[in-house]
Amino acid sequence: MSLRQPHELHKRRHGRNLGVALTLAAFIVIVFGLTVVKVTRGDFEPPRDEVSN
Repeated sequence: MSLRQPHELHKRRHGRNLGVALTLAAFIVIVFGLTVVKVTRGDFEPPRDEVSN
């Protein structure tokens, strides 16, 4: 329970911080999704002719 009313500047800053946080979370999800797709497709495997048994 707050004793003082938050200043209008704090309300705007909270909204901006929330927007930045959501943008960052979306970027992380996109990068993670692309990584999962590349790994499951096998793009990180070396070419077959260079693999020594």
